[in-house]
Amino acid sequence: MSTTTLDRTEERDAEVAELLVGAVDLHCHSGPAAMPRTLDHHEALLDCAAAKFSALLYKDHFYLGTAHAIMLEKLFPELGVKLYSGLALNNASGGINPHAVDHAAKLGAKIIWMPTLSAANHIDQASGAGKNFPKTAKKMLDPIPLRATDANGRLTDNTLQVLDLIAEADIILAGGHLDVAEMIKVFEEAKRRGVNRMLVNHPTFLIGCTDDDIRTLVSIGAQIEHSICMWVGPKKKFTPEELVHLIDVAGVDHTVLSSDLGLLGGPKPVEGFREVVHLLLDQQMPKAAIRKLIASNAAALLGS
Repeated sequence: MSTTTLDRTEERDAEVAELLVGAVDLHCHSGPAAMPRTLDHHEALLDCAAAKFSALLYKDHFYLGTAHAIMLEKLFPELGVKLYSGLALNNASGGINPHAVDHAAKLGAKIIWMPTLSAANHIDQASGAGKNFPKTAKKMLDPIPLRATDANGRLTDNTLQVLDLIAEADIILAGGHLDVAEMIKVFEEAKRRGVNRMLVNHPTFLIGCTDDDIRTLVSIGAQIEHSICMWVGPKKKFTPEELVHLIDVAGVDHTVLSSDLGLLGGPKPVEGFREVVHLLLDQQMPKAAIRKLIASNAAALLGS
């Protein structure tokens, strides 16, 4: 490598490091977890602190991680990273369970995900788009398919109560792995009931969003979260140009980039952020836009 090339590489690395200061990851899959992970919550915290992230939110498909976040932040206040978690409404939490949501909100959860692994949509796609979805280390009970709607297509009473609890707590409603039609129905009702913070998870993976669907969800008031893991590492699914296109579809002000990393075979979450920032700079994305995508939009969802 020539001296000039080395200087350019170091300059770009410094640009990336500067952009990561204050970053927020709303979708970190650290452990302990039933699925094998590359790092635990403490290690994820240390990585974020080293890169000067401002906040980190742990996600597990099976349990509420808020207590872990509270204790770790108390144990390591000098690291300066705010820690959060939330609850995914899968079978392990009793499904779309108002009692579980009420407890999570009262404990300080920042986000409630609609069903993910237990969503009927996820299960239906187990032999298609979702066939390579990570598996638990040990075989667990087969999931019972969950839907937010009843046989007549109406939102269930439990779903409506959950939306009211989320609105009351003023926390984030995330779409989980519901299919796009079901998610739009949930988000429209959520908006009517006063939910102010809505997030669509990886709309182009499992969810089935078209560009028009993304625009519809943005018009309802949702932020569109793209998983960095879809663009970095050995398991990436999409091209850099496709990411730029998706950001343009929703708009920079309505897009969040979160890692969705921590799974075996992929980079660690902070490394994923570094790689995607490199990618965006290579695509001539303005630095001010990158800061919104990896920091300020997510911080606004958290209310921080």
